[in-house]
Amino acid sequence: MPLSTDLDLDLEQRRRVLDAWVDTRRRIAALEAEAADLLTEQIAILDADVSASPFHREAIHRSMIAEFSAAGHVSKGSMEFAFADAHALHTHLPAVRAAFADGMISVGHVREISRACAVVAEAIRNRKADPAVMELFEAAALVVAERDTAARTRAHVRQVAAALVGETLVERHRRAAEERCVTVRALDDGLALLTAVLPEWIATAISDRLNRMTREVVRARDTREILPQPWWFDEEVDHPDEPPLDDPSVDFVDGGVIHGADGDTFATDPELTHFPADTRTWKQTETDLFSDLLLTADPSTAHGDALDGIQARIQVTVAATTLAGVDDRAAELDGLGPLSPDIVRELAGRNTGWTRLFLDPTGMVVETDTYTPTEGMRRFLRARDRHCRFPGCRMPAHRSEIDHNHDHAKGGKTRLDNLGHFCRGHHTLKHPDIPDPYRWTAQQEKDGSITWHSPLGRDYADPPPRRVMFV
Repeated sequence: MPLSTDLDLDLEQRRRVLDAWVDTRRRIAALEAEAADLLTEQIAILDADVSASPFHREAIHRSMIAEFSAAGHVSKGSMEFAFADAHALHTHLPAVRAAFADGMISVGHVREISRACAVVAEAIRNRKADPAVMELFEAAALVVAERDTAARTRAHVRQVAAALVGETLVERHRRAAEERCVTVRALDDGLALLTAVLPEWIATAISDRLNRMTREVVRARDTREILPQPWWFDEEVDHPDEPPLDDPSVDFVDGGVIHGADGDTFATDPELTHFPADTRTWKQTETDLFSDLLLTADPSTAHGDALDGIQARIQVTVAATTLAGVDDRAAELDGLGPLSPDIVRELAGRNTGWTRLFLDPTGMVVETDTYTPTEGMRRFLRARDRHCRFPGCRMPAHRSEIDHNHDHAKGGKTRLDNLGHFCRGHHTLKHPDIPDPYRWTAQQEKDGSITWHSPLGRDYADPPPRRVMFV
């Protein structure tokens, strides 16, 4: 059989497996929708039981959760979320429920839409929003949920809910901030779980600072040469042929041998202290830095308050009218969701790295103000992309690399319509050292979408994130 025929058959088999997997995922989603409908029936039974015994409402509810949790081998918390999602689908989200039944969205999408829906439902219940707002929320949620991941849907629906009921969301954030706390729970083998519940923008900044510090430690440890100082040793050793350790001719000490700056070496004490290599993993290093920062920091006024102490990067989008105090519309913590305007105004007073964004009528970023063309292009791309442009990836833009979609070495221009942010993992999918049968290519379209061409001949489009605004 000719080689080309073998390759065609192999490619067809891979496509068949992919299609079968996608179809199976749709059927799983449809079954999950059926399971949610059954939970809705159980909620009706619960309501009847509570009506008959209203003084035992809590006990009846706990018993129901325990029954389903035990029967399905599901944790108590997951079961409570499942009932909450089923209730939201039945009560507030008929269009989402229909898409779920058709297998167009997964249970993960439903979970995120259901949680964000609670903000809108509260506003309607308190008569701060019209009931028709829920239909707008549903339509906006499905636009993203039916073509993107649950993680991206989460950021989108939170932003939509904030735009629809901005003041209610601000109030919720202020109330929630009062619940911040730190807890410790013992684990096995001498470990413990330290949990901090705090505002999302602070947690994001903490995570980013730890990530940047860890990167510097890992980058430096392979090239750092440690020069011992005389006071590191308990007693002086008399070696007439070796120079003192503080002599300027000493370069570094390794394995009991002093290496001079001019290339000479001198035998020294065989018991000279060795400094073991840093073999910690990334997570271990990050955890150690976290512990060091907490144990050595001095919470005094000399170090400023929580806002002044942030040495991290977060990207925030806020309307100029909100920044000026004309209104209290919620800002956006890019890639995560809404942010209280009070917090943004405080951050704005402590940071000069703000960039104006010009939006077209659809909410698309089309321009940023700049000082020099090169920096302006970077600002525009950060504002446009916000995260890695591989479908479903949410790695923030500042942790991703700006890539020429059409390889610069093959004639690709350094222009906005040929540049996009890709995280390291997805960027390497396009590298020439990847064998042809597994290499991806990416092409940017006129609307800013990036179409990825897979080794199986499939196309996956990632449209630029939109700034959803309701006026």
